[in-house]
Amino acid sequence: MSETILITGGAGFIGSELVRQTLGRGDGTRVVVLDKLTYAGNRANLEAVEQDPEQAARFTFVHGDIADPEVVGPLMAGATAVVNVAAETHVDRSILDPEAFLRTGVIGVHVLLEAVKVEHQRAGRGERGPVRFLQVSTDEVYGDIEAPQRSVETDGLAPRSPYAAAKASSELLVRAYHITYGLDLVMTRGSNTYGPHQHPEKLIPLFTTNALDGKPLPMYGDGMQIRDWLHVSDHAAGIAFVLRNGVAGEAYNVAGEHLLPNREVIGQLLAATGRDWSLVRTVPDRPGHDRRYAMDGSKLAALGWRPRVAFETGLPETVAWYRDNPAWIASAKTGDWDAYYARQYGDRLAAGQAVDTTPS
Repeated sequence: MSETILITGGAGFIGSELVRQTLGRGDGTRVVVLDKLTYAGNRANLEAVEQDPEQAARFTFVHGDIADPEVVGPLMAGATAVVNVAAETHVDRSILDPEAFLRTGVIGVHVLLEAVKVEHQRAGRGERGPVRFLQVSTDEVYGDIEAPQRSVETDGLAPRSPYAAAKASSELLVRAYHITYGLDLVMTRGSNTYGPHQHPEKLIPLFTTNALDGKPLPMYGDGMQIRDWLHVSDHAAGIAFVLRNGVAGEAYNVAGEHLLPNREVIGQLLAATGRDWSLVRTVPDRPGHDRRYAMDGSKLAALGWRPRVAFETGLPETVAWYRDNPAWIASAKTGDWDAYYARQYGDRLAAGQAVDTTPS
């Protein structure tokens, strides 16, 4: 019997890439997507799947909330595996509206785990086969990491934003359900992800789309915050690898192996868009902004997985995708986008200053 994978948040940035990769394998796997279609969920991200007759025959989309047990229960009953990519994902938004992050990251995960428990009990009675659940988390659960350290999976969790705290809470729930109920649960912690279809609230698509339009680029503080960059195709591939090969109860770092300060990323974006530093404004930093994330990916590498896309090629290809897809950008910047942007950056840009590019 072929697998049926339930992917929650499958119309989002990372989730839709996982959907495309899974169906693109052509191995008979069926995919069910459950997505609430918030501002970051976009059915256009799934057009390639829905326009391919062979893939569309193995694909089902359900518009719903992971925090609704009436929706989740029946979908879980038909799944052989579940990947929870559903999340409110942007730290800036979590500072403005933390409650939404708790609802999805804590209550929603609880509802999913309760449904997995029901199916696990059914499997124990011989009424169905086993079901595996994968929770997608983030490097931000480790908190601010001083150089030259890199976080390993056994490190304590030290989240410093409402977003990261919600993710850490979901991990604690997953671990507790594995230990208490014996469920087959695994977790991934991905580093900063970039690539096509990412909502323009995040650094790379925000700066790319602003630069293409000749608008100011709001750089937080000195721009020397360090992140590990992971292409979305690698992130999705790492998730799929852990789903197949991870040990129950374990967490795995999906590291990008491209540590760069934001300022250097901005410089590469300017080069790729044909703009210069005159567009960049240094603006007041966000509260509690972590200075450095860095993960050790050796645990996953020991199982046979490493990222493939070099940042030097992935970034210009990403910029080219945004340049070639203005309709997608326009659809992403609908709804509350203008109000959010004004709330998040209006005062900051008013207080912003030109960036000193004089060599030190």
